[in-house]
Amino acid sequence: MGSMVQKAIRPNRVVSGLHKSAIEVSKYLTPEDTVTASFGKFISEVKPQHLSSVVLHRSKRMILDSIGVGLLGSTTDVFQLALQHSQLMYAHHDVSSVYGPGGTKLSPTLAAFVNGVATHSMDFDDTWHPATHPSGAVLPAVLALSDMMPVNGKPSGLDFLLAFNVGIEIQGRLMRFSNEAQNIPKRFHPPSVVGTLGSAAACSRLLSLTPSQCSHALAIAASLSGAPMANAATQSKPIHVGNASRLGLEAAILASQGLEASQLVLDTVQGVAGFSAFYKDYAPQALESPNGGDHVFLLEEQDIAFKRFPAHLGMHWVADAMASVHEHLVGLGPGTVCPAQIREILLRVPDSKYIDRPFPKSDHQARHSFQFNACSALLDGEVTIRSFNPAARTRPELLQLLRRVRVEHPHDNPANFDHMYGEVQVALAAGDILKGRCDTFYGHWRKPLSNESLRKKFRNNAGAVLPSDKVERLIEIVEGLDQLRNCSSLLLQLQ
Repeated sequence: MGSMVQKAIRPNRVVSGLHKSAIEVSKYLTPEDTVTASFGKFISEVKPQHLSSVVLHRSKRMILDSIGVGLLGSTTDVFQLALQHSQLMYAHHDVSSVYGPGGTKLSPTLAAFVNGVATHSMDFDDTWHPATHPSGAVLPAVLALSDMMPVNGKPSGLDFLLAFNVGIEIQGRLMRFSNEAQNIPKRFHPPSVVGTLGSAAACSRLLSLTPSQCSHALAIAASLSGAPMANAATQSKPIHVGNASRLGLEAAILASQGLEASQLVLDTVQGVAGFSAFYKDYAPQALESPNGGDHVFLLEEQDIAFKRFPAHLGMHWVADAMASVHEHLVGLGPGTVCPAQIREILLRVPDSKYIDRPFPKSDHQARHSFQFNACSALLDGEVTIRSFNPAARTRPELLQLLRRVRVEHPHDNPANFDHMYGEVQVALAAGDILKGRCDTFYGHWRKPLSNESLRKKFRNNAGAVLPSDKVERLIEIVEGLDQLRNCSSLLLQLQ
């Protein structure tokens, strides 16, 4: 491990001896003219001073939330399976910390993997538009790489934030080159693609790679990307995020050691399938120099959605719409909701097959079920972490309500997190009809959680694993991250 660490963090050299095939990328383009080259140049040349106060504030909130859901995720079965596998198969070179108590460490790439799995293990991590989970693919890799660096070479808090934001930015830019990416995915899970390239970009920035090396890292990451939507709502879905974090880190390290890849991976040159293999309508544009304008990062313009309960983002619309029905129904009766009161439940939601699950059989399926989350909110007035426990998930009154659900897909309700809505209609046995609708739930980027609400979520999540003094110290460190001379104090709190 020692030699690998030294190679990965040593001062960079320009890789010489480029193959002729790599230079002659096109009859019309030189390597410096390509979209891929513009991304490599941006990653290499962007500086901490390009982080505006808005971007710093929003990204620190993302980091705090992601650490919290990762710590809570370290209590799940899927995290334990990933950790046991990593310890069994690769029980050496343990230098990077794993979420959770006990001071467990793994090799940097495997720490990135299991922490990424933890972050998405309950589908509690942040979501952006176009639809992806940006932080879980990037933060574990940046943490693991920072842990890997020698004590006197740890990044400053600003450098840490810069690397994180570069990883978020690259994901957002790539997804905005496709109309298909705007909608809830059907073919593959976006974090397994853009997240892998985002992780590679973040780690390349933290390693101070040259523009050419950054471009190669993105191209290497593209060869390590992709996961089908068939594994949504299973224990394997969190692995998508874990792999994105891990493989992006590996791509950056390989690039730092001189491995080369396509100089056209982000371009659309006839006869060459690069990133367009994932999005058929992919139409890229060169990334402008970070010195070209005031608004360098998309996070300046587009905030992040933070979830109030651990489920697919689409569930939050129906849960909020149904909570209003619950409140009204309780006001009419004995203070609780009884299935005997309900004749039929109508959900008017987007047409998205993998989150239309009438009778979920596991907590992972329940987190991806319009029906389950609507019925849980109707019974309890809210959806919480406890809603997905076996006892709550299999209670007879909930199962009775699930049998009375009918789903419609209105034409004006697209499968798009920026434009969808959730509408519910509950027909009572007595003949009355109660309606609820949610156009923007609390936590959406148009209606973001307050700092107080975000801290409360973090305390609840991190407090399930860490003592309260560490929880409060983590809040203090993350909120002041841009003032830290190095990020050692952050890393120590996670051990």
